[in-house]
Amino acid sequence: MELPRIPRRTLGLMLLVFLASSFVGYALGVASPNTAIEAVKKLIEQIGPISDSSFENFVKIFTNNSMVALFMFLSGLFFGLGPWFIMAFNGLMVGLVVLAVHRSGMPLGQILLGLLPHGVIEIPAIAIAGVAGIVWYRELVRGEGEPAERFKRGAVEGVKLFLLSVALLLVAALIEAYVTPKVAGL
Repeated sequence: MELPRIPRRTLGLMLLVFLASSFVGYALGVASPNTAIEAVKKLIEQIGPISDSSFENFVKIFTNNSMVALFMFLSGLFFGLGPWFIMAFNGLMVGLVVLAVHRSGMPLGQILLGLLPHGVIEIPAIAIAGVAGIVWYRELVRGEGEPAERFKRGAVEGVKLFLLSVALLLVAALIEAYVTPKVAGL
């Protein structure tokens, strides 16, 4: 299977939405400190406690991120808009969490070391899953031929991108579970 073509402009814009909403989340947390604390509590509730086992953490991280990627992919069929909202929400949450963790006493440099090693792969991977859904939607709406043909063609292209996303998430989860804790001193 050849590597799928990634619409770079769409991917770049999606990453920009994530980055901008991260800054908005941080600013929102500065303006409303309780919002940041509540966001972190909800995130901990959703994900659950961190295990002492790196393998268990790897499985949990990979499973969670793969489900987010699947949701991103399928939400692309919602008029091509779903991935944009999900990406913005995730960015917002990251900004809130960074602020809350920083306010709890962790230096910003250590927070960045806790995010960057895996984040440089994980965030684009999640964005690629969203782009995959948008590719599917665009082919369905703008493609040539009968609707069933367009649906199938879009699905095939989208699934190729989605599988690339999952492969990248596997690498990111390995880094997050085994490398990030050592690099960040967590």
